[in-house]
Amino acid sequence: MLTRLQKILTYFTLLILVPCALFALYTWASLSWVYSSGERAGYVQKLSQKGWVCKTYEGELILVSMPGTQAEKFFFTVRDASVAKKINTTVGERVRLIYEEHKGVPTTCFGETSFYVKDVQLLDETKASK
Repeated sequence: MLTRLQKILTYFTLLILVPCALFALYTWASLSWVYSSGERAGYVQKLSQKGWVCKTYEGELILVSMPGTQAEKFFFTVRDASVAKKINTTVGERVRLIYEEHKGVPTTCFGETSFYVKDVQLLDETKASK
């Protein structure tokens, strides 16, 4: 038979472990299931690594539909360092960002936006052919 102290320790351990396990499961599910996916074309204006503890790459893509119109900004997050490096080489060039949107991510530790870039393609024909 368990002593009273062992019962209390077991109770508090379960009280802490069960919510942590549920939180981890929810986080995994929100990052695994894709709400939407798509592509955006424009000019990468900025890409920087942010965060106190969890460092993520946050960027801005300028969407220009027609010359002379007001540009719209598309804010995105990059979790893969190799994709971020690829984006950094194309700053200022016209690119296509391929992204996935994840809804319900419980913390900004995985990124400030819900749009996670998976790949980038250069759209400038002169540089793409080299």
